[in-house]
Amino acid sequence: MVHKILSVGMILLLSSACLPQVGLLPEKNHTDLSSMTGTAPSLFTESELEELFPSEASSFQTGISTSPVYGYSLSAAGLELPISDESNDEFSIEILPKNHLKKEPDFDIPIVINAKVEHFIQYFQTTAKKIFSNWLARSEKYIPFMKNLLKEKGLPEDLVYMALIESGFSPYAYSRRKASGPWQFIYLTGKRYGLNVNWWVDERRDPEKSTIAAAKYLKDLYDMFECWYLAAAGYNAGERKIVNAMKRYRTEDFWELSKYKYLKRETRDYVPQMIAAALIAKDPEKYGFIGIEYEEPLRYEKVKVPAVTDLQVIAKACEISLEELRDLNPELLRWCTPPEPPEYEIKIPFGKKEHFVKAFEALQSEQRFKFKTHVVKKGDTLSGIARLYRVNIEPMLEINRIKRTTRLSLGTNLLIPIPMVQDRKPITTAKEADSLKDLSSGYEEITYTIKKGDSLWSIANQMGVNIGALSRWNNLHPEKKLIPGDKLKIRVNRGQSSSKPPPGPTKEKEIIYVVKEGDTLWGIAQKYHVTIAEIRTWNRLQGTDRIYPADKLRLKVGGIRSSTLN
Repeated sequence: MVHKILSVGMILLLSSACLPQVGLLPEKNHTDLSSMTGTAPSLFTESELEELFPSEASSFQTGISTSPVYGYSLSAAGLELPISDESNDEFSIEILPKNHLKKEPDFDIPIVINAKVEHFIQYFQTTAKKIFSNWLARSEKYIPFMKNLLKEKGLPEDLVYMALIESGFSPYAYSRRKASGPWQFIYLTGKRYGLNVNWWVDERRDPEKSTIAAAKYLKDLYDMFECWYLAAAGYNAGERKIVNAMKRYRTEDFWELSKYKYLKRETRDYVPQMIAAALIAKDPEKYGFIGIEYEEPLRYEKVKVPAVTDLQVIAKACEISLEELRDLNPELLRWCTPPEPPEYEIKIPFGKKEHFVKAFEALQSEQRFKFKTHVVKKGDTLSGIARLYRVNIEPMLEINRIKRTTRLSLGTNLLIPIPMVQDRKPITTAKEADSLKDLSSGYEEITYTIKKGDSLWSIANQMGVNIGALSRWNNLHPEKKLIPGDKLKIRVNRGQSSSKPPPGPTKEKEIIYVVKEGDTLWGIAQKYHVTIAEIRTWNRLQGTDRIYPADKLRLKVGGIRSSTLN
């Protein structure tokens, strides 16, 4: 009998543990216990209950309570369950914070997770974790405004993660294929989509302009393939390569194309890398990237400044360092804004525009020059370039921040400061003041009438004056041709004009000059005190400056020192 009682007790104990709803009925059920019928099914038959509890059999007939659990009914007759009248049958709803149950990130590009994608997730989590962490830290600086630009162009915002795998959002990224900037444009593709690349600027490095160009390119690719995976692959390999692959294997499925080696491994891995990078970037903590110190989002305003404006002047007007200004304008390659166009739109820190405008007007020196660009050719020298443009060499050296001993590389762009008549001051340097003093004391100004065949060099030699001074006195520049009959002002020794008239031009003689390696028409013209136009005319060179070693040129010269002919 004892064993039966113990068995029943164990059964009841296990039943209460496995069926937790017993004893947790709502209060309204507690008041109805007396009204419940005794015909409800029980765990035990009536005879078994009588046998176990003969003295309480009648109570089992009249006090049965049932509780439906998982489709069954449990008889609790004769058991005094500890039901409290206070709060066991009540509950309250606790409002959890929104991030308590973190919502899965949303994507506006297709996301497929397969073996390749998982491989790159693991790769970014392990081998490349350090560099990928740096990319993530930099990403917040550029992602917000890049997403806005993509959205404005009607493209999925999540395409921004292409820039993550292209460059890690670095404007200074440069690949072995000579692709540059955050979106890694090569020169020709960048030019096709409006990005200027020259000696002064590389707009592929401009985060805003390159994102707009990338949006245009991606839109064209999507219009062609109608699939973002194929569009991304085309961005990496070129659209023609993807079209040929689709024709060769007769499929429009990127994952099918990626099985073949016709596409380079870089292209086959490009889409899974993009998906892996997007998954991690949107939920970095899930993938083990914890404690990333994100950079502040990039914010700036734009102002227009004149051509060839020193970046240090702009930085000073903004009250920021030169490094901060360069960071906002990574496309600028030199120390100043480009010489063309006349105004350049530059980015300055957000909120600084009003202060900049006032400070810049006070700091900007009065513009006294316009600028021409000279591309260094073979045989060019600094002194020769200065003579060509009829300017002093010192300002040219200063404006280009070079020395007299600097070796010129072919293709180098040099700024040539050309004096502007309307902006010139009468006296700006001690040298000019000394010249004026000399003029008042021992020099006088005469007028020289230009004759046929004259050049600035020959007139300066003939009159015994400096060619740079002669240029300054007459406000001459490279575009100004010497036309017979025009008059030049020349400052000569007082008494030179009265006691001895300027020597006239000597009788011309014709010589044959054999072109040597490294010769240029300009160099030959300077050597023999003639003009390039005259050499072309004498030798019937139809608008070309190209000459070759051993070529023979007819020159008409006169009064040349013997040392010049050697």
